[in-house]
Amino acid sequence: MASEEKDITSAQAAIIQEEISNLNFEDALAALEDIVQKLESGSVSLEDSIDIYTRGTQLKAHCDQKLSAATSRIEKITQSKEGVLSTSSFDES
Repeated sequence: MASEEKDITSAQAAIIQEEISNLNFEDALAALEDIVQKLESGSVSLEDSIDIYTRGTQLKAHCDQKLSAATSRIEKITQSKEGVLSTSSFDES
């Protein structure tokens, strides 16, 4: 029986992870904010709190990945003394 419960939990975790990976940043952030609000209000049971906390950590990781990907795509435009425009990574000085 415990093995079946573990398999169900693993299957559910895979479905949740797939669902999260399909979210855009804004939707994932909104879902994370909703979870924080529920946890802070104390309106959910301990077991539900653990479940939504776990989902929250997955959403946070997803948001971090989306932000990292966006940051790596940002470029800054610079102009040399001669008036030539060029682009470089935003992180470069």
